[in-house]
Amino acid sequence: MSVCVPGDVLKELLALLKLEKIEENIFRGQSQDLGFGNVFGGQVLGQALSAASQTVAPERSAHSLHAYFMRGGDATRPIVYQVDGMRDGGSFSTRRTVAIQKGRPIFFLSASFQKRESGFSHQDEMPEVPGPEGIESELEMAHRLRDKIPTPFRDKFICTKPIEIRPIHPVNPFAPEKKPPPRYTWIKAVGDLPDDASTHRYLLAYASDFGLVSTALYPHGHTFWEPQMQAASLDHSMWFHRDFRIDEWLLYEMRSPNACGARGLINGHVFTRDGRLVASTAQEGLIRFHGEHEAVTCPPLSE
Repeated sequence: MSVCVPGDVLKELLALLKLEKIEENIFRGQSQDLGFGNVFGGQVLGQALSAASQTVAPERSAHSLHAYFMRGGDATRPIVYQVDGMRDGGSFSTRRTVAIQKGRPIFFLSASFQKRESGFSHQDEMPEVPGPEGIESELEMAHRLRDKIPTPFRDKFICTKPIEIRPIHPVNPFAPEKKPPPRYTWIKAVGDLPDDASTHRYLLAYASDFGLVSTALYPHGHTFWEPQMQAASLDHSMWFHRDFRIDEWLLYEMRSPNACGARGLINGHVFTRDGRLVASTAQEGLIRFHGEHEAVTCPPLSE
């Protein structure tokens, strides 16, 4: 995969998420090595939602998904997606997608799709934060800190990504300090995209996995770059509230209300520049530190 040309990386991500149909309700997707060792969780999320979307009527859009990561995926091998058309009702369609690699399920997703309807409308207010203009991107930060990035990962992290991420008040990943768990980032695809709502949804599903687990580490002054840190996504839920374009700037607000038992919970909200709440996320992640730290064991219920 060519990783340094903006137009190329976005085209290749779109091709990666579009999938190859190999049989009715069975699709195959290639894998992408982002330098994490295993397949990036957002890739499997985006591909599974793409597979499910291709089995429902085009006038129905995904409004929610719930998923579990069961095994780490091999970034050198393709993934097969089997879609179960569980229900098609008058307004809603439900699909279940299983991702299979080496003959074993590594991930499954349940998604619901709805035809467009009118109804009541309210939402949380968008937080008051600086706009994306003039904010250092993660790519620019990677270039600035390139000498600290371990050599095996350096080439992956200092090349253009299909989704640009500009964190507000970022944490130095190699010199973290304890801070409150809210995290705000601006995200946007690095090129123009087609006017297809499902494409923008599964691209946002792909991008929504960036930064969630690391938000749960903010109060503890740790990052996933530490050799003693083991971090991974365990599950992922997402709700799509309103139409949006991911080739325009979106604000991703992430908060971690709890960590206990080597797991951290993170909630997220995605807003457009003009303040519309377009999506919400929730994820629990593994945050296991194999080093000296002040460990707290979550007590069992009293007998």
